[in-house]
Amino acid sequence: MHQVSEQQLEAALKKGVQALNLNLSEDKIETLIRYLNLLIKWNKAYNLTAVRDPMEMVDRHLIDSLSVVPYVEGKRIIDVGSGPGLPGIPLAICYPELPITTLDSNGKKTRFQLQVKTELGLDNLTVINDRVENCDFEPFDQVISRAFASLEDMINWTHQLCHKDGVFLAMKGLYPEEELSALPDGYELKICHRLNVPGTEGERHLLVLGRR
Repeated sequence: MHQVSEQQLEAALKKGVQALNLNLSEDKIETLIRYLNLLIKWNKAYNLTAVRDPMEMVDRHLIDSLSVVPYVEGKRIIDVGSGPGLPGIPLAICYPELPITTLDSNGKKTRFQLQVKTELGLDNLTVINDRVENCDFEPFDQVISRAFASLEDMINWTHQLCHKDGVFLAMKGLYPEEELSALPDGYELKICHRLNVPGTEGERHLLVLGRR
């Protein structure tokens, strides 16, 4: 694979951030690139993501994660099935004041996240290595996940993690008609945001689900 320069990665990230109409400081851009470089490095040894090409990682991981930045609110957020920290770590970088928890059952992936937390000094990030059904924390305002499970499974597995007035943010590709028709009783789609994610093929949607 051809070597990609730091400048190229940064230019691609800035272009994507601009297309998302986000206003990120140089510091945050730099920290996102440092995270990406750690992901590229660790991925060679530990296979944390199937995406190998660094430029593709910018679009499919960083920009995709940043596309939900405008919809993140509340005092405490958890990213379920976070993998190598997506979207949780980019969100923690963008919102240094916001406590963000990431949860994944894969020890390799959470070890990587802990390394990122240390190297980037992300004091607002809490990394938990466990299965979601074992977790019973103080409920969160938003439970976010990226291609983690069907909507029905997501709610059934994580309902205890979501505050009664909180919402589930499910990042999806195509609009999931069938999954929505199978939502557990008492839950509904509050709103759906069509995400315009530059550099990614196909549609992206953010579904906001909550108690009826």
